[in-house]
Parts: sequence; structure tokens; C-alpha cells
Amino acid sequence: MRSPFDILEAYERRSLAHAVQLPERQFAQDLWRGVGYRVGHRRLVSDFREVVEIVPMPPVTPVPCAQPWLLGVGNLRGNLFPVIDLKLFLEGARTVQQEGQRVLVMRQAGGDVALTIDELYGQRSFELDQEVAAGGLADGRYAHFVERAFHADDHDWGVFSLSLLSRTPEFRQAAA
Repeated sequence: MRSPFDILEAYERRSLAHAVQLPERQFAQDLWRGVGYRVGHRRLVSDFREVVEIVPMPPVTPVPCAQPWLLGVGNLRGNLFPVIDLKLFLEGARTVQQEGQRVLVMRQAGGDVALTIDELYGQRSFELDQEVAAGGLADGRYAHFVERAFHADDHDWGVFSLSLLSRTPEFRQAAA
């Protein structure tokens, strides 16, 4: 008499022998992937490795004597983090808060930081032959953070470096 284990093992062997093999999924080496979003009129993308997560705008507690672009401190699953108005930091104009507002959470030395954005587009993939000059996407303060761009879907997308942003002395000094 066979044990239940032997019966299951034989069943698994027969099942695997008749299973249809899925083709191995390979990703093109010349593909760049990131998270797409809008700040002001600029469409930007940041590398997946720089974005910790995307979450709804948390309730924010203001911080006295802070830079105007530091909206305050938010709480996500018991972790406190600064919430930054990215548009105000870069352009000097406030992000219009709306229902369903999302923030990008990025990691920096000392903890996570949430950045408000105007609109979230989600995952974007670009082939390297879609790379174009950054041009107007790198005007003004964006010049420090946008070094390359891609053209897709009739739009130019500036690659915005969140790691450079996190190392910018002004960004790290939110005290007024």
C-alpha cells in the first residue's frame, strides 16, 4: 500500500510531464523603465530603484519655521517622514492639492521623504533609441536633476534623478 505522500509525488510527476512550458520571458537590455508623473507642465520619469512606493497623500502636520516647500510631517504605517511640495521647491509655485492626490516616496539618508506630484502616469518603459536631448525639460532648477530624456506617446519625458535631489544641500536643509 502506498503512502499519501507517494501518491501525491506520483501525481506531481505526471502533472509536470504534461505541463505546457511557458516561453522564458526575457527583457530587452536596451529598455529603460521608471515611474512616470507630471510636475507643472513637465512629464518626468524616475528610475524604479529611486521610488520606494507611491501612496495617497497622508494627513500632514505642519512644521513651524520650515521652508514653504516643506508641507509638514506625514505618518505612513507608524513611520514619520517629511512631505515636500516638489513643484514649489523647483518652480516656486504650489502644487494644487486634489482628492486622490498621490505622493512619491523616495529614500534618502536619514529616512524616507514624500514628494507631491501633479499627476501620476505609472510605469513607463522606453527603448534607448527613443532618447532625445533634454532641452526645455532641463530648464531652470530642473537642470540639476534632468540630464536625459525620452520621446514617446507624442511627449518628451525628462529622467528626473531623485538621488541627486536627495543629495542637494538646499533640499536637505528644510529649516527656514
